[in-house]
Amino acid sequence: MKNIKHILVLFILVLLTACSGSETYRGDWKAINAVGEKYTVTFSENSFVVTAEDGEATTFKYTQNKVNITNGVETYGIKLDDGRNYQLNFPLADDESVGVLLDANNNVLYSISRTDYITYEDIYALK
Repeated sequence: MKNIKHILVLFILVLLTACSGSETYRGDWKAINAVGEKYTVTFSENSFVVTAEDGEATTFKYTQNKVNITNGVETYGIKLDDGRNYQLNFPLADDESVGVLLDANNNVLYSISRTDYITYEDIYALK
């Protein structure tokens, strides 16, 4: 009976942790949209902040609802509190330093990089 309780507690902890953002994408990112506007995106455990060059910041609360890793390419699904769904895709196998934030229709909202502002085209040129 004691083992069952331990297993149940462990299972609940795993469920609670699965909803928070992955360590893979937490932290600061340099982001650029399709028209070349630059932003900083900062992911934390349950929210992210998009800050424009002029300093205007918008905060979004989210939960992670999907993880898919195929041939080293990682995709994380996130769902905002208002119901919108997005995907963080890291298209370079085993490289989590560049990626793209996609909307529900797979349109690129931002290309992201840990070190520099990099365009969507530049990311796919790295393949």
